[in-house]
Amino acid sequence: MTDQGVTEPGDDLPGKPTFASRTTLSHIMTASDTNLLGTVHGGVIMKLVDDAAGAVAGRHSGGPAVTASMDEMAFLEPVRVGDLVHVSAQCNWTGRSSMEIGVRVMAERWNESTPAQQVGSAYLVFAAVDEDGRPRFVPPVIPETEKDRRRYQEAQIRRTHRLARRRAIKELREQRVAEGLED
Repeated sequence: MTDQGVTEPGDDLPGKPTFASRTTLSHIMTASDTNLLGTVHGGVIMKLVDDAAGAVAGRHSGGPAVTASMDEMAFLEPVRVGDLVHVSAQCNWTGRSSMEIGVRVMAERWNESTPAQQVGSAYLVFAAVDEDGRPRFVPPVIPETEKDRRRYQEAQIRRTHRLARRRAIKELREQRVAEGLED
């Protein structure tokens, strides 16, 4: 989904600071979350990431938002049964109807006093939608700290790369069709 075809005017929407929509979800991993190797299945972590990001997108946009894409899901360390997983998310950047949500995944042993360790991270793009599923405007995000400003700038770079990749793939497919190499 893109920012095109947005259903409501959005120039007059007041901005929201980064802290206004931040959230953290926590979950203890159980045996039902494991894969064949006995560690927590990546899909379980991805669902938690999507849930946290969706909560932030809904909070920031003030209504429903849908997952448009997931970028750079990185699994840094395995998560094990008994780990208490904390999934923290915040809005890094906004367009007219889209938002990039950054997510950090931390894990700690539920019965130990060791510090939580980062086990994953991801960037998701959400599109705010109205009751008919059409894009709607979102308020701009207002970065508060230097770290937030860095995240905002990095999000703009990721967006540029996403759009360039999409454009290059579209052009390649059109070229292949023109050459009679339809897939």
